[in-house]
Amino acid sequence: MAGLVVLVTGVTRFIGSEVAGRLARHPEVDRVIGVDAALPEPAARGRMGDADFARVDIRNPLIARVIEAAGVDTVVHASASATPASSAARSMAKEMNVLGTMQLLAACQRSDSVRNLVVRSTAAVYGSSSRDPAIFTEDTPARSVPSSGPARDAIDIEGYVRGFGRRRPDVRIAVPRFADIIGPTVVTPLTRYFALSPFVPMVLGRDARIQLVHESDAVGVMEHLAVNNFAGVVNVAGDGVLTLAQAIHRAGRIPLSVPAFTLGGISRVMRTVRLGGFSPRQVESLVTGRVLDTTRLRERAGYSPHFSTVEAFDDFAAHLSPALPRSMVRRAEVRIASTLGVRPEPAKPADRPTDEPQLGSVSVGTRSPGNQVGPSATLARPGSCDPLPDAGRPAQGGTGAIDLADGDRPDGRPRLVGITGDAAGAPRPRRGR
Repeated sequence: MAGLVVLVTGVTRFIGSEVAGRLARHPEVDRVIGVDAALPEPAARGRMGDADFARVDIRNPLIARVIEAAGVDTVVHASASATPASSAARSMAKEMNVLGTMQLLAACQRSDSVRNLVVRSTAAVYGSSSRDPAIFTEDTPARSVPSSGPARDAIDIEGYVRGFGRRRPDVRIAVPRFADIIGPTVVTPLTRYFALSPFVPMVLGRDARIQLVHESDAVGVMEHLAVNNFAGVVNVAGDGVLTLAQAIHRAGRIPLSVPAFTLGGISRVMRTVRLGGFSPRQVESLVTGRVLDTTRLRERAGYSPHFSTVEAFDDFAAHLSPALPRSMVRRAEVRIASTLGVRPEPAKPADRPTDEPQLGSVSVGTRSPGNQVGPSATLARPGSCDPLPDAGRPAQGGTGAIDLADGDRPDGRPRLVGITGDAAGAPRPRRGR
């Protein structure tokens, strides 16, 4: 194909804006028009590059005029089945998914110029059931059909697309079914779930397998399908799988196993105390897990994901904030070391807390005969640079240790003492097994 004119929907989000920008740089594409109901933010506009933008709500019949005026021959519906980042946006997302797709397909059906259609879908159309097979192919029927949510929207959208294909058999239609998309930029209920800190709830007794696709691979697949000749449904996911507990640990969090009926209450409590929130339905969808067969993606569509499931998750986890600030961890280390009478490891300059006193050093000089410390021995108290009294008196018992029993702290804990280390000392009693 040469000289394509492409229309991309949903360019205010990462996937849509990145797809528009990549297609605008593609040598086989002449023009890209990005459409959305709202103006893109500066970051999204920067990702679009040389693509044009038209502020059009796809639920409005005006979208048909845009397609006709620009002579669009390829439509990439990147906003279809997009998962809202919050429950408050759910009603708007449903209306955009269902009604917007119906209006867009009607505009494409009336247009004589449209020859290619790519509609984003999701692997959630396979449902989630304990009776599901270990691996889903594109022809696997759903054992438990979702009744609501984005999965229900995706099922309806795919039904509308099949009807469009029967009415317009001359249009090439590609429907990628994506596993959960993850990465440092996209924001979904799944990324918000793994960002909880320090505990991430999971259903007691269940540790499902999950499969992910990196955000850059999701963009790459949409671009590849727009400019190539593949037609049909195709699963999209990275190689390999993770269990849910493994993913939580790799994110630096602690899995918290709770009964399923307590998820709603825990979510409300976390929102009340401002510890973040999660969707109980999102956690329940992770009970059984879902693994996709991607043979068709590689052999027929001709695309191989660059990120495996583990690599995609690690790239996302690398951009998460740590569960505890480094300064807090360092202060705890210093206090515990001071309590135990142990010198902590020196902190890096960036990690050294400025409000904590530093432990004084203990420098031991030459040792005189008779197990005595010479004049160059200097013992410093913890938190100060003043030498301890009687630093040059002989050590008791010939062990080479400096006896500071007379200088113990009033609370009964011994002070930090220095040990010369060059005397054999008394034999250590061996513990019996």
